[in-house]
Amino acid sequence: MARTPNERLKVKLVDTAGLDEGPRGTVPDKEARRILKKLLRTLMQQGNIHLVMYCVRGERDIRTLRRNYELIRSQVKRKVPIALVVTCLESYQPEMEDWWKVNKRAISNFGMTFADHACITTATMTGPTFKNRRTQSYDAVCKLIEQYRPSNNIGVHTGSLPGTFNGVSIRTKSNTIVVFGAKGAGKSSLINLMAGKDVADTSCGIRHCTDRWKEYPVEFDGKVYRVFDTVGLCVESYEKFNTPGANGPQLEFSQYLDAIENVYNLIQAREEGGGIGLLVFCVSGAGKLNAMHQNNYRFFHEFLCGKKVPIVLAITNLEREPDMEKWWTRNRKTFHKKKIRVNGQACITTIPIDNKPILQEKSRNAIRDLVKEFTTDGQKRAWKGGNDLFVSSMLPVRKDIVSYLTKRCHMPLEVAKELASKIKKDNASGHASKLEEFELLDLDDTVKG
Repeated sequence: MARTPNERLKVKLVDTAGLDEGPRGTVPDKEARRILKKLLRTLMQQGNIHLVMYCVRGERDIRTLRRNYELIRSQVKRKVPIALVVTCLESYQPEMEDWWKVNKRAISNFGMTFADHACITTATMTGPTFKNRRTQSYDAVCKLIEQYRPSNNIGVHTGSLPGTFNGVSIRTKSNTIVVFGAKGAGKSSLINLMAGKDVADTSCGIRHCTDRWKEYPVEFDGKVYRVFDTVGLCVESYEKFNTPGANGPQLEFSQYLDAIENVYNLIQAREEGGGIGLLVFCVSGAGKLNAMHQNNYRFFHEFLCGKKVPIVLAITNLEREPDMEKWWTRNRKTFHKKKIRVNGQACITTIPIDNKPILQEKSRNAIRDLVKEFTTDGQKRAWKGGNDLFVSSMLPVRKDIVSYLTKRCHMPLEVAKELASKIKKDNASGHASKLEEFELLDLDDTVKG
C-alpha cells in the first residue's frame, strides 16, 4: 500500500465471504458466518490481527448491522479495534462523510461502538467528482490502516520488524500518550514541539483544528511514542451551562456531545489497543486557571482513567515570561487549591521566536524529559483494559454516574445522560469487563468560578 514514493506500508489483508448477501452471495450466510468466526478465532490465537474493518453498504438499514457486529465483537472481545467502512457512497450528498454524521447516533443507540470509521466509494466511475471521491476513499482507508498499525509485538507484520517503527523499537505499552486540554491550549503545537517537526495540524482562529482524536507517531532519543491528540472540551462554552471565567466560541449541544463521545471512543479504542501510559494536560499559561481546567482534569484523569494513569502538566504560551520556570513557582498553589494534582510539569513555549531561538529548544528538551521520566520501563505500568478499565467496567452499573458527571465534572445534564446511556448500551452488548467498585469522590468539592 503506497502513499508517496518515499512512504510505503506493507500490510496483510484478509478478505472474507460476504455476510447477509442472500441469493446474491456465493457462500450461504450460515457457512459465511462459520468461516468468519473460525478465521477470527485463529488469528486471535496467533496474535496476528490488529484491525477489523467491518464493510457495509451505505444504503443498508442501521438495525441490520448489529447482528454481524456482535459476531465480530464476540470473537475479538475488546482486544482488537473494529472500524466501520461504509461503501457505495459515490452519489451521497453533500459529502460522503455526512453519512456518518447522519447515522452515528443511531449506531450508538443500537449498542455499536466503533474505534473509527471511513465513508468511501469503491466505484470506478468517470468524471472529476467521482475521481475525487475515489482519491478521498483511498486516503481514508490508508489512514485507517496506518492509524491502527501495530505498536508492539502483537499484530500484522509491517515492512519493518514486528514492534518497530522506521527501525526503532516500540517496546512497551507505556509509550502511549494522550494529550488533552481546552480549545486553544496548544495541544497540536505541543505535539509538533515534541516531535521536532510538524506532524499535527495547527490553526489559528475560531475553528479549532482537532475535531476528533488523532494519532501521531513521535520519535526522539531512539524511542517512538504513540501520541493521541484529543478534541478540546469546553463545557463552559455550551451556552446553556455557562461557567464564570471561561471564554471561547460557543458549541451547539450536538457539537459538545459529539466531542464528549469522541473522547470516550478514544478511551475505548485504547483499551482495545493496549492501554495508556501517560496523560499530558495542556494548559495555557497566558490565561487564568478556572473551572474549565478543573472539569477537564476530572473528566480525563478521574472519570475516564480512574486515577490509574500518571498525569503531567504542559504549561504553554510562556514566551513572554523572563523565566518560564518561575511561572510554576507563582501558580502551583492555585493548582493545589483547585485540587489539580499532577506528577510533574513543564513550563514551555511552542512558538518559535526569532530573537530567542533557545526558548523553543529549551521547551522541547523540557517536555521530552518529562515524557521520558514518566514512560520509562521502571515507572508505573501502563493503564490497560480488562479488569483495570474504569469506563466500561464501572460506569454502567452505577446509579450516580449522571450525578457524578454533572456535579463533579460540570457536564450538561443532557450530555451526561447521553453518555451514561451509551456506556450502558456498550455493556449490554457484551462489552463489559469484570465489575469493580466505583471510588466515590466528594461531589461538593467543586469550583464556583
